[in-house]
Amino acid sequence: MAILSLVLSLHSFVGGIVMIKCIKIFLPLAFSVSLLTIVTSRAGDFRDAEVIHIDYPSWFHNDPFIDMADATAKAKKAGKNGLMVLFTTEGCSYCAAFIKQSLGNPEVAKRVQKHFISVGLEIFDDTEMTAPGGEHMAVKSFASKEGAGFAPTLLFFDANGKRTLGVVGYQSTERFTRILDYLVSGDYKTESLASYFARQTSKGAKSASSDLLKDDPLFIKPPYALDRSRFPASQPMMLLFEEPGCSECTDFHNNVLALDEVRNALKRFEVVRLNTGDNTTPVIAPDGKRTTAKAWFGQTGFTRVPALLFFDEKGNEVLRTDALVKQQRMMNSLNYVLERAFEKNWTYQRFARSKAIERNLKKQK
Repeated sequence: MAILSLVLSLHSFVGGIVMIKCIKIFLPLAFSVSLLTIVTSRAGDFRDAEVIHIDYPSWFHNDPFIDMADATAKAKKAGKNGLMVLFTTEGCSYCAAFIKQSLGNPEVAKRVQKHFISVGLEIFDDTEMTAPGGEHMAVKSFASKEGAGFAPTLLFFDANGKRTLGVVGYQSTERFTRILDYLVSGDYKTESLASYFARQTSKGAKSASSDLLKDDPLFIKPPYALDRSRFPASQPMMLLFEEPGCSECTDFHNNVLALDEVRNALKRFEVVRLNTGDNTTPVIAPDGKRTTAKAWFGQTGFTRVPALLFFDEKGNEVLRTDALVKQQRMMNSLNYVLERAFEKNWTYQRFARSKAIERNLKKQK
């Protein structure tokens, strides 16, 4: 029988050093789906519970030694902006959708090739590599060093090997094009991506003031006294940032928050929803500091909504994302907190990988 090999990496952090033990699990190919079988009607339209085989575009840089310092030198010699590094992991439907929909767009692919040398890396790979700065380490150690805890993660480096940007999650063709605009124009030298997106959005049409956020009985009502620093709460907390007129927020409500399994899991959380444009309603954050929703959102560095922050009972932030979150990623995020995977220093992606293996083992029985 044809098989697909998935690797579960077990991490433990000792003195800042990542100690990893790898276990290979072989799954029937029936549970994998070829990248070519993804059929989408619009951006982000895919099932995130599927196990998808990852194939990088043929124009990605193919170097068995993974010498990114050498690739950086080649980019500089060719007059390119630098390197684009795409971190993925086998089975990641978000990665496959980004490769197919955004990097598969001919105009986008042409532009990326013009300005960058592109390298694809597996987050859990043990292979030794050379980082853009010349350091030697395993790919998985480079992923940890660069904070690639979600797949996909995109990192960009200039022609001197200096990191210029990191973005997490599925990027639609339109959004990825704006990211390329930000980098190629050189705006990254003078402002953050969040500031750039905010400035670009302000030039476009604004939502009607009559647009209201969609309510949900799960959300607590103000006053937002969320301080957990002095007296621990009885439940962890999920904070949802939204804004009026946000179609992605509507999709999140209709296709994720409306699901029974999600709602049942959220009963074990304190659930808070804040309007990113609200600069008047007082908020006491989990650390006890006074703020507003608008100020808090601005401090996070998030570049889109809906965005999620998760806190434990003592008010410690344990997970965050402004990436596209569909059903399976939502359940993984909730269970990451409920099962306290953060206490074992697991990344989200390691936890998600373990859950994918569990699901597929159950299907074989």
